[in-house]
Amino acid sequence: MLGAGAVILLPPVANAVTVTESDVNVTTPDGVADCYFVRPATGAAPGVLVWPDIFGLRPAFRQMGKRLAESGYSVLVVNPFYRVKKAPTAPAGAATPIQDLMPLARTLNETTHMTDGKAFMGWLNSQQAVARNRKMGVQGYCMGGPIAFRTAVAAPDRVGAVASFHGGGLVTDSPNSPHLQAAKTKAQFLIAIAENDDKRAPNDKVVLKETFAKANLPAEIEVYPAAHGWCPPDSSVYNEAQAERAWSRLLALYRRALA
Repeated sequence: MLGAGAVILLPPVANAVTVTESDVNVTTPDGVADCYFVRPATGAAPGVLVWPDIFGLRPAFRQMGKRLAESGYSVLVVNPFYRVKKAPTAPAGAATPIQDLMPLARTLNETTHMTDGKAFMGWLNSQQAVARNRKMGVQGYCMGGPIAFRTAVAAPDRVGAVASFHGGGLVTDSPNSPHLQAAKTKAQFLIAIAENDDKRAPNDKVVLKETFAKANLPAEIEVYPAAHGWCPPDSSVYNEAQAERAWSRLLALYRRALA
């Protein structure tokens, strides 16, 4: 079983660019967030904001961020729980019992999603390593899915692409449901749904497809033959084949939308 400090080996990036990485502090309306910033060593690249799952900022997400940077993006991976605890917020990484992390998850809501999204995108936009003439992307995993949606709402003129992997709570009965808010943005979407999540809520994909079609927003919405949590490489249900497939679709989205 992998611990919080375990090193995760991800497939190498073909023709990877040299990157520079650092821990940074980002000021928000609610405090100072500890984050990981990794970018190509030279030049300016499209910016990407990464929202981790409930296990938070940890080695697996640092490596995923670095892999994105090696593909030519300036990437900020955030600690969504910075208000109450610095990273790592899950003592045993992805092996930490979910019930131990629920108090952290409950500190987040629609308001924090919006204020954080605006603050983090603003910080990225201020960096010399981020291309001002290119749109930016945002991606989220599990609980990070709806936060990614709302980040696009918070920065509609900068976000050109949104990706959600096994996102939870994308479709609700509330008038401020993430899917309804996101449909008012200008972004292109990639929504990768876990097979067991689809079985629990089979109509969500239909609602998502209808909502984005009505809004005339490009959206790739697909159920993957993998369990909830299949993308992060430290997950107990990590599915390398399907994670790589999802990653390839993410890069295709960014190549298309962050022009």
